[in-house]
Amino acid sequence: MSQKPKYYITTAIAYTSGKPHIGNTYEIVLADAIARYKRSQGYDVFFQTGTDEHGQKIELKAEEAGVTPKEFVDKIADQIRGIWDLMNTSYDKFIRTTDADHETQVQKIFKKLYDQGDIYKGHYEGMYCTPCESFFTESQLVDGKCPDCGREVLPAKEEAYFFKMSKYADRLIEHIQNHPEFIQPVSRKNEMMNNFLLPGLQDLCVSRTSFKWGIPVDFDPRHVVYVWLDALTNYITGIGYDCEGNCTEQFKKDWPADLHLIGKDIIRFHTIYWPIFLMALDLPLPKQIFGHPWLLQGDGKMSKSRGNVLYADELVDFFGVDAVRYFVLHEMPFENDGVITWELMVERMNSDLANTLGNLVNRTVSMTNKYFDGVVTDRGAAEAVDAELKGVVENTPKVVEAKMNDLRVADAITEIFNLFKRCNKYIDETMPWVLAKDEEKKDRLETVLWNLIESISAGAELLKSFMPSTSEKILAQLNEGHVTDKPEILFQRLDIEEVLKKVEELHPPVNEEEESKEDENVIDIEAKPEITFEQFGAMQFQVGEIIACEEVPKSKKLLCSQVKIGSQVKQIVSGIKAYYKPEEMVGKKVMVLVNLKPAKLAGVLSEGMLLCAEDAEGNLALMTPEKTMPAGAEIC
Repeated sequence: MSQKPKYYITTAIAYTSGKPHIGNTYEIVLADAIARYKRSQGYDVFFQTGTDEHGQKIELKAEEAGVTPKEFVDKIADQIRGIWDLMNTSYDKFIRTTDADHETQVQKIFKKLYDQGDIYKGHYEGMYCTPCESFFTESQLVDGKCPDCGREVLPAKEEAYFFKMSKYADRLIEHIQNHPEFIQPVSRKNEMMNNFLLPGLQDLCVSRTSFKWGIPVDFDPRHVVYVWLDALTNYITGIGYDCEGNCTEQFKKDWPADLHLIGKDIIRFHTIYWPIFLMALDLPLPKQIFGHPWLLQGDGKMSKSRGNVLYADELVDFFGVDAVRYFVLHEMPFENDGVITWELMVERMNSDLANTLGNLVNRTVSMTNKYFDGVVTDRGAAEAVDAELKGVVENTPKVVEAKMNDLRVADAITEIFNLFKRCNKYIDETMPWVLAKDEEKKDRLETVLWNLIESISAGAELLKSFMPSTSEKILAQLNEGHVTDKPEILFQRLDIEEVLKKVEELHPPVNEEEESKEDENVIDIEAKPEITFEQFGAMQFQVGEIIACEEVPKSKKLLCSQVKIGSQVKQIVSGIKAYYKPEEMVGKKVMVLVNLKPAKLAGVLSEGMLLCAEDAEGNLALMTPEKTMPAGAEIC
């Protein structure tokens, strides 16, 4: 008897700073779909998730709440695990970085790396972002803010231990170049290579002394292990790694991980720091790291007073678990960010789930009961129209497998629903209600219904990985040609106005003053000297259309845009890389200061300036015309 091939999949461990919103929850559902699919293919799957519980941010939040850090993380960890369970995710282990066995191994790993000369003691002086738990040099900042989250950074200086990143950089570059599948999507790989590895790595701070909530460095207890060395090692400690050589059989079987599934915002830590730590421990690297995009709110910044913070448990109350699973999986492109709104959820509920799928099953069960008392077999009364349906049924599993192997989960679900749509078309083509009027066509009618039941069942089997409860309900109703007496309504259609009314009742504005304050988002800035009308008139502002855009090589914050202004095209370099992707820029109509004296930025000529607005947190937004205006229109 051949042994099953192993498949070890992990999510990033969720940070215990607060209740995870639906964007955080997306990752665990995505990982679950992949894990379930791999199990269906015969893999011995181990699926690990968990919580990241140390760091200065946790220490501060616990202090604000008037509890100990451990009490604080215990509560949030329970909340996170509750949501993961609510979403019917089939993880095999939920690790916490406060687990005693994990903390012991982290201390051993730190000591091992220190003893072999990869970690040394020094002093750190730089700009520190508390939310990201990260140090940055001045050159790494974007407009003076954190390059990862855009928030304020503060100067910090303290004694610290450092890891010699440059020692392993060339080896990592070679690995990435020789393993094109290692970092996905490709755009993430290019970003890591061009922005971090090729320009040269700085040594990494791996301990802190300015706070206490962390794993102590056992040979120097004034220090706690820096959160990333602590958190990343969960992927090996959770399956029994021991750096003294006493690893478990599970570790020997499951490592290296087949897939680390993470958000694109932490790709640098997983594709640079983590592989280098593993190299230093003389361990093989994970086979693949996928930095998935974000699920964004469709109506702007999340705000409690506006009622647009979406949580999985609230969405489940409205739509049900499988509908939420369907939405987050189906609406997320492979590489670009997805959008979630109440309106879009209702639309998908009504069109895809209630109509395409639910109505299909309902009609098929109802007709089988009506015409054959719930039992049909294949009478062999085939016609040419059957062939296309059967072709789709036979081909869909192959297409789904190809999509899933490429981690294109949204595309895989689309293929399954294309099968259901083809079933609906088959009903329209064969018109069973017409066949039922002719006794001589009874065999044909029974064959049609048999084909439908077989086709829907095939789709339901494929749906198990994505909507497991729905799949079970469909298969139970169809039961291999012996359908249930009465069809179960799978998904109820919803009225968008009623849904929005309930949402408003759930999330009323905190108070008018706060709502007004958030809506206005008022900022006072230091006044500049007055200018005359003639001075203002000397500046030429026009509408430009961005026709091409690319990143400026070796720059962490610059984009280079080709901007069409009238019949001319100007090249303009802007420090907006943290806020816009090059592909997002193309096609935008923007406001341009046209007659700014040309200058070189990072060695690239810039012939103007794109106008932006900046909020109190330093976030930038391009200024665009309210109405459609032609490229070249004067702004006056």
